[in-house]
Amino acid sequence: MGKDHFLVFTLQALVSFLAIMNPVGNTPIFLSLVDEFPEEERIKIARTATLWAFFIVTIFTLGGNFIFRLFGITLPAFRIAGGILVFMIAYHLVRAKRSHQHHPTEEEAESAEDIAVTPLATPILAGPGTITTALSLVGRQTDLVRIFTIIGIFGLVCLATYLCFVYGEILTKRLRPYWIGVMTRLMGLILAVVAVQMVLEGLTEVVSQIIVKGGG
Repeated sequence: MGKDHFLVFTLQALVSFLAIMNPVGNTPIFLSLVDEFPEEERIKIARTATLWAFFIVTIFTLGGNFIFRLFGITLPAFRIAGGILVFMIAYHLVRAKRSHQHHPTEEEAESAEDIAVTPLATPILAGPGTITTALSLVGRQTDLVRIFTIIGIFGLVCLATYLCFVYGEILTKRLRPYWIGVMTRLMGLILAVVAVQMVLEGLTEVVSQIIVKGGG
């Protein structure tokens, strides 16, 4: 991987994870879930949630190639399907609404025994959209530098999310609901572009394969 290509890939991964995780936008949700807990317990929940999210996405990132081989999934098909899924989440973010893929229902949240794992770690942080994004970035690559770059970048986003959660009350006081809504819509727009790019890459690979087969 060339230096320029690596830089572009790193920025793409960072923007993709920031958009899908939306640390600032998810902070009010975190605060509403831990409202009745003392400060020490809130910090513990934030740490547990982000660590579990990191663990879940790391497992899928490392096992991406195995998953593709196990289910006979082609990368173009995965990118197209994943792009559609991510676009659905982006659509709700642009409208400043919650998607069921990204956020649980009240019934799901109430029935969870440990809110740090469910619903915080999954599906709020490491939901289908986040996992799809990670797997799409990995693809069928066996380049360890690429794989561990993805894991490292996701770790940084998890750290940013943890800090937003821990200092959530200060953050929400400084940022009015209007500005949180603006940032959520902006993240949704960026995520929509990422989703379209995923679909286009998948379609391009499909067309290329058809042309090669037709020429053969």
